[in-house]
Amino acid sequence: MTSEISLFVNPTAGRGRGARAAQPAARALRDAGYSVRTVLGADAEDALRRAREAVAAGTGALIAVGGDGLVSLALQAVAGTDTPLGVVAVGTGNDFGRALGLPIRDPAAAGRIAADALKNNGIRHVDLGRVAGRWFGTVLASGFDSRVNDRGNRMRWPSGRAKYDLAMVAELAAFRPAPYRMTLDDGTEREIEATLVAVGNGPSYGGGMRICADAAMDDGLFDVTVVGDCSRATLLKVFPRVYRGTHLSHPKVTVHRTSKITLAAPGLTGYADGEPLGPLPLTAECVASAVRVLTADPDGRPPAHP
Repeated sequence: MTSEISLFVNPTAGRGRGARAAQPAARALRDAGYSVRTVLGADAEDALRRAREAVAAGTGALIAVGGDGLVSLALQAVAGTDTPLGVVAVGTGNDFGRALGLPIRDPAAAGRIAADALKNNGIRHVDLGRVAGRWFGTVLASGFDSRVNDRGNRMRWPSGRAKYDLAMVAELAAFRPAPYRMTLDDGTEREIEATLVAVGNGPSYGGGMRICADAAMDDGLFDVTVVGDCSRATLLKVFPRVYRGTHLSHPKVTVHRTSKITLAAPGLTGYADGEPLGPLPLTAECVASAVRVLTADPDGRPPAHP
C-alpha cells in the first residue's frame, strides 16, 4: 500500500469545521509516517472527479473530512474498489461515522485511528445501499422526513438546523400519510398507508435519529422502518422516541428486513445520506461488503449508545 494518503475535504462542513479539521487530521497521519495530499473541488461534481482521480492513481486511502454529504461523495469514489475510506466526522449530522463508532468532531483522534488502521490492517468491510447506480451508507428516507427535507431545501432563512426545525413545524401543519406500494425480496407488492418509510443500511440519520435502530452495516440486509397511518398527535408522541430508538416498539411501527426494496408513492422524493435521489418510485439494493472502512473496531462490534 502506498504511503500517500488523500484528505478529501469539505471546507464548508459544520460551518467551517471541515477546513479547520483538516490540519489536525493531516498532522496525525504525517506523524504516523504518511504523506498527505489534500483533495478539494470547486463544487460537488468537481470534488467527486478529483476524488475518483486520486483513487484511480492508487492513493493509499481516501479520508473524508466533513459531514455525511462529503462521505456520500467519497462513497461514490471508493465503493467497489480496494481503496479504504477513512472518516473525519466534523459535519452537522455525522451519522455514518457515528454508526462505525468513530470520533465525532475530534479530527486529531480520527486521524490517529485512520493511521493505526492503515498500519495494523484495521479495515472493516461494510455494506452499502445502491439506487440507480448511486451509493448510500446510512438511510434512504421517504415520506414525512423527506417532505421536511424538501421544504427546508427551499427555504432561504433561517440557516443550519433551525431551518429544518421550522420546516418540520410547517410540514406537521400540512401532515398527511401517503399511499405506498412496497415490494420486498419475496416479490409481493404491499399497499400501505404510511407516514414514512425509512430504508436503513445504518441505524440513524439527521444527526443521531435512530430511525432504523437495529440496522447492522455488515449483514447484507436493510432494516426497513415503516411508520404507519397515524394522527398528527400520535406522530408528535412517537417522533421524540426516535433519538433513543424506542419508537420501534410502538404499534404503528413495523420493521422489515430485506436485501432489496422498491418504494412507490405519489409526490414523494427519496433522500439518501441527506442527499436527494429523485422522486419515487425508487429501487434500493443492499450490496454486501461494498466498501472498506478504516476503523478502530474492524470486527464490527456495535458502539454503545446512551
